Amino acid sequence: MGKFLILKLQAPVQAWGEHTFEGFRPSANFPTRSGVLGLLGACLGFRRNDSGRLQQLQDSVGMAVRVDERRVTRRDGTSRTLRVMKITDYHTIQNARVEYSGLRSHETIQTWREYLFDAEFTVALWSHAHAPISLAELEAAVKRPVFTPYLGRRSCPIAQPLFQGRIEAANVIEALKGIAPGVGTVYSEEKGAGQDVRMKRVRDVPLIHQPRQFAGRNLYVYGGDYVPE
Repeated sequence: MGKFLILKLQAPVQAWGEHTFEGFRPSANFPTRSGVLGLLGACLGFRRNDSGRLQQLQDSVGMAVRVDERRVTRRDGTSRTLRVMKITDYHTIQNARVEYSGLRSHETIQTWREYLFDAEFTVALWSHAHAPISLAELEAAVKRPVFTPYLGRRSCPIAQPLFQGRIEAANVIEALKGIAPGVGTVYSEEKGAGQDVRMKRVRDVPLIHQPRQFAGRNLYVYGGDYVPE
């Protein structure tokens, strides 16, 4: 049996940035590892330049994300699945980076940033062997965060408490089944035995000592594909 810390990520608007430069800021279809670690780091009170503590956090946990299937009831009593929408918002910014290796800036530029509307995710976390930061410490932090948590960007405040529970289960898939709504596509770093699974490669593992650089990881995908409208 494994122990899992369960979080619920729900908000009217979320944004989980993918590897990009300044002009176009796409959002992944589900929370990235770097995004979830950033959320946990904020709850723990870690600052962005505290590379030692951020590396400890990186080394402490594995994770799985479920894209929760949400249903709404019509007036006639029938129901339908609430689809997640992806929109692009227009911004102008100053002091944009000219290149990754430099810190020079230039005049105001245009940018386009993606957001997810009506999305809800369930995250399961588990401890790695000899984890510097325990699940108990993470639980205490998400219950009483040091810095205000938001879902990807500061314009995306949470709509409900992050903490959902700490449970024991045979594997992460069984752990997620016990959390409402109980269904949805799961993207996990842990491979479950005896289940239909696909592989997905993503690039969202933060390289702590190389700011804004990311490594790849393999995810095991359970359930149907998730494509926002």
